[in-house]
Amino acid sequence: MNIGQAAEASGISAKMIRYYEEIGLVRPAHRTDSNYRIYSTDEVNRLRFVKRSRMLGFSLAETEQLLKLWDDKDRASVEVKALATAHIREMEDKIAAMQDMVTQLKDLADCCQGNNRPHCPILAELGGGEDSGRQAKPKTRQQA
Repeated sequence: MNIGQAAEASGISAKMIRYYEEIGLVRPAHRTDSNYRIYSTDEVNRLRFVKRSRMLGFSLAETEQLLKLWDDKDRASVEVKALATAHIREMEDKIAAMQDMVTQLKDLADCCQGNNRPHCPILAELGGGEDSGRQAKPKTRQQA
């Protein structure tokens, strides 16, 4: 199949397929005499593998490791599991950090009266405690 067909079959855009080939994540496709890329069923399956890995949040480096493990028929599944559990821990840490951000922002939003007055605790917190809702008084020549 050509690159358009491979893209459709794998769910990865032709542009991303070219990029993955360029960075060495997948092997470059075979070329016809007229220099068109031709993909086999196995190559499309590899592209699907990459798509699923990326959809689960694995980095390009992790996806490359997973592909190598997939290719290694003598691998120990303990290696695959270790990679997956490390990725789970990273995602859980990111989720916890985002939950903390949501909690902090909710607290700030609850403190804001949301009225026509310039004081805003959200801006004050973002400004490091300074009330950023106030306009600074212009300096006189002597102050500057």
